[in-house]
Amino acid sequence: MGSMVPPSSGNSPQPHTFDVFHLLCVPEIHEHATPFLPLQEHNRGSLEPLKTFSMVEYMEPTPAIPYYNPKFMGQPTLEAIVREHLAKLGCTVKLGTQLISFTQDDKCVRAKVVKHCGDEGEEVEEDIEAAYLISADGARGMTRKQLRLTFLGTTRVQDFILIGDICSEAKDLDRNYWHVLDWMSHDGISLRPTDELGKDGWRMIISGRRTDLEGLIHDQEAFVNCIHDFIGLGDGVKVKEVMWASEFRPNMRTVDKFGVGRIFVAGDAAHVHSLAGGQGMNSSVQDALNLAWKIALVYKGFSPASLLDTYTVERLPVIAEMLGYTTEMHKLMFEEPGTGHPPRSTSTTDDNGNSKNVQSDLERAMRRGKNMYMLGVNYRTSPIVIDDSAGPAIQDAYGDVQEGILRAGDRAPDAPGLVSIITPDRSPHHLLNGSHSAVSLPSGIVGSTRMFDIFASTHHTAIIFTPALVVPFVQSVLETLQQVVPKELVKRVVVLPGSSEPDGHVESRKFSEEDQIIGVEVLVDQAGHAYRGYIVEEQETKVVVVRPDGVVGAVVRGVKGLEQYFEGVFGKKGGMFSMEGAVQT
Repeated sequence: MGSMVPPSSGNSPQPHTFDVFHLLCVPEIHEHATPFLPLQEHNRGSLEPLKTFSMVEYMEPTPAIPYYNPKFMGQPTLEAIVREHLAKLGCTVKLGTQLISFTQDDKCVRAKVVKHCGDEGEEVEEDIEAAYLISADGARGMTRKQLRLTFLGTTRVQDFILIGDICSEAKDLDRNYWHVLDWMSHDGISLRPTDELGKDGWRMIISGRRTDLEGLIHDQEAFVNCIHDFIGLGDGVKVKEVMWASEFRPNMRTVDKFGVGRIFVAGDAAHVHSLAGGQGMNSSVQDALNLAWKIALVYKGFSPASLLDTYTVERLPVIAEMLGYTTEMHKLMFEEPGTGHPPRSTSTTDDNGNSKNVQSDLERAMRRGKNMYMLGVNYRTSPIVIDDSAGPAIQDAYGDVQEGILRAGDRAPDAPGLVSIITPDRSPHHLLNGSHSAVSLPSGIVGSTRMFDIFASTHHTAIIFTPALVVPFVQSVLETLQQVVPKELVKRVVVLPGSSEPDGHVESRKFSEEDQIIGVEVLVDQAGHAYRGYIVEEQETKVVVVRPDGVVGAVVRGVKGLEQYFEGVFGKKGGMFSMEGAVQT
């Protein structure tokens, strides 16, 4: 259920969200998104740049972080791509459908919806019975209110802004830049070009502390005149069409819990915040993924209903910290009247008379730290993650990536260059060599894979790091997995350390019949990215379990920790305790 969003709302997919869409096999999101444009700061009525700067520092992608830079993509474009993928799976998103009431008991949810049909908008009521209700009906939706969830926080009444999309003849505005005019004076305008609206399309934000903007969008002529006045370039910019506009007062609020019984809230229905930081759509996507794999397991009878309690436990600390960060960013962008200053000089001199750059007030307000990339978002304090690592796992829930550290609850890193040498059907890639199979493949090129392509939203992945196959550790791990969790719910992968011969081939390895009966895929970490990214020494044995949401669920060195993790997710009977009472798919 849903309705069409404004033409270019939800603009900034962050790096970790690109990880998620890779996991969901939707690569087009990253492929079609556009890089951040540099900002140009101007005085009103002038196109002379006072300062040109980037909001974000460009980061060179790494083997562990293949998507290291935020990009722009309007939410309608993103949704269209996702709907196309859903259609391939036989799913349809029903637009023009509104939830009006619901009830629940211990077996199901009964919801009443109204569908708006035809050109006349005729309303047709429909009753739906479902196992669960996940509400993403926005900040003004009725689900949160009917559940009587507390919506804690504040409203910044004084920070009234207008947001919209316009088509404009703006020959004097360079479309290679995001233009910001007089913002820190509190009567400013931001204009960002976006080809998603056409070659003359611009996303516009107006902030007016000294000008009364309220109600202006209901008078198009006055609204267009206001845009021209805030830009101050006369005939240099002509607004041809206002495609969409909305009034916005920032709210910084979150629910006290993300669900009651069989009904859950996600996205803006659960938390709202300033536009600063571009976290909204991204947090919503990550809410949904955190909940989806858990509901799937409970719905199919593999996990106890208590697993769903961890949705609130894991997401609430993340959202609380996100609200703190974005609120501080907002305060920098909307200083109290009288505290703002005209844009400062873009340079000064040191003691030797040499010129050096300094930040303007706008640059300080707009620059974004790497924690906004969400790569360090973690669930280290979750009751269902297990970590045998020494020392405390102290890290903010919205922290930055910690080099050389990987703990349960962290984002699982990528690792390319993994060469498959034995497949799950026990078939080695081999050249015959007497009574053994000698494996020799070109180094990580043909037949290689990466961690991100092994993970999936439909199963856990148990990565067994070991220096050799013929060790009791490997067999005990595989036997434990067989006992504690259904085979189809966990992909088992053995990763051996790699080393290259001078000719660039994977080191030849010999495998006996005993080696070939383990029934899992065996990979050689030819480039060493997996061992580095997962913090494993070459002669070390370790198991890392990656959850269906791409989060490290367990980092263990023995079967006891493995059993403890899967008991926390699937229950003590290996996920088969409640099949009799499960709702059948």
